[in-house]
Amino acid sequence: MRPVPTILHLDMDAFFASAEQASKPSLRGKPVVVGGLGPRGVVATASYEARVFGVHSAMSTAQARRLCPNAAYLTPRFSLYRQVSEAVMELLRELSPLVEPLSLDEAFVDLEAGPAPPATAAAAREAGERLRTAIRARTSLTGSVGLAGSKMLAKMASEQAKPDGLVVIEPGTERELLAPMPVRVLPGVGPATAEQLRRAGIGTVEEMAGAGEAELVRLLGKAHGSSLYALATGWDDRPVVAERDSKSVSVEDTFDVDLHDRTRVYGEVVRLAGRCVTRLRAAGRSGRTVVLKVRRYDFSTLTRSETLRGPTDDPGVVREAAVRLLDGVDTTGGVRLLGVGVTGLADFTQEDLFAQAALEGTGPAAPAVRARTGPGGDEDAEAGTRPDRPGEGAGEGVAAAEAAPAGEAGDAGGGEGSRRWHPGHDVRHAEYGSGWVQGSGLGRVTVRFEQPWSEPGRVRTFRADDPALEPAAPPPLVRPAGGPEPGRSGGRGPGPPGGQAPDPAVRPEPSRPGASSSPSGSSASSP
Repeated sequence: MRPVPTILHLDMDAFFASAEQASKPSLRGKPVVVGGLGPRGVVATASYEARVFGVHSAMSTAQARRLCPNAAYLTPRFSLYRQVSEAVMELLRELSPLVEPLSLDEAFVDLEAGPAPPATAAAAREAGERLRTAIRARTSLTGSVGLAGSKMLAKMASEQAKPDGLVVIEPGTERELLAPMPVRVLPGVGPATAEQLRRAGIGTVEEMAGAGEAELVRLLGKAHGSSLYALATGWDDRPVVAERDSKSVSVEDTFDVDLHDRTRVYGEVVRLAGRCVTRLRAAGRSGRTVVLKVRRYDFSTLTRSETLRGPTDDPGVVREAAVRLLDGVDTTGGVRLLGVGVTGLADFTQEDLFAQAALEGTGPAAPAVRARTGPGGDEDAEAGTRPDRPGEGAGEGVAAAEAAPAGEAGDAGGGEGSRRWHPGHDVRHAEYGSGWVQGSGLGRVTVRFEQPWSEPGRVRTFRADDPALEPAAPPPLVRPAGGPEPGRSGGRGPGPPGGQAPDPAVRPEPSRPGASSSPSGSSASSP
């Protein structure tokens, strides 16, 4: 163990929700819930104001609405979250080249590898405080910092520091700190292991350490038992790893209504395979094993896989493998979720190896697996691409597995001749400037015109097909130098220009501003 707490763990506070509050002045200090808004939507992040009502991540959005009906319910904006995450990771790399990102909002840093490694606990604390100040200045958001001599304890320290705090665990105090804690605090102790330990009369870390390594090995096996004994005694020598090898690339969609049409199911699998390959190529990787995931109407989940002759990033190959896997799955009762993934990642494709062999005259000039692309090729594969959504395994692979309800898909575009506007997403109006969607439905869309550095803005309602209204990129959370004056959103500002009466085609919302309801009930309502 290290004599100085030089392992730093940063965890941004309620990241998605805090970024939305920072971006939208009218939502600051109010409950905000970010996630899927459809009937089967799931909460990704809830602000601390919403958590008071019992709302938490992984809860169904329907339950969250019952607990906190007056919260603002927003669809995620991953382009904004990635932008902020990149700024935060850049600050971490200024401290040390050894930065291990766990997700968009969480990372370990080895201060000992930095240009000025702290020699004392006080110096480590000072480095952590400087980091928190820099993050607030760069992003206007807050993060909690934990410092300790190991990764396990640094993460525990950051949990204790939440929200917006810093906790240092002095080396030598580990066992005293861990002793009264439940065994579930240790990495690798899940519900099954905890139950096995409970049956053996072990409920706390102190009891686990007191049982001895031999007893834990008898109960849990050699590898698991020895590892948990070391953690229970405060010993964790896992290094901070700057580059972690990606395990898989996958995408999945949950559908608002179970799919019963077999042809529709095949079409969704083909589309998901295309999206998966697009992510694979964007990461510069290829994969050897194609995985199909099917969750049926009764919540039973089936996983099927097929290993190819060699790594590939060919969309036709992946699509055909996914379809073959679907042939062996019974979907008679209906399908709730579909997913396609690729594992066994590599930095090359088998086709590349054969081509190289042909050039050298040492092998056949034919690809290992011949692609048979369907109509439309790659363009068809990408039709209907949805925005990124959080899912299981975030931070583990090249991209997190998506869990976007299919009914909430698309960009601002909707059906033929119409556009869909998602609560929380950015827009720009030719006359009123920049704003964000508060709600939409029945051919109307309600927009609040404000920017992160302005005062809470005015709300206006437009026709959903208003040609003056268009989707926009998220603004930076901190006012750029030389940007518009506070209180003005661009264009002529958030209010009527020069005191003129508003366009008669633009009417304010008849009831609660910002709570325009749609048939699906997806709106962002400001309490």
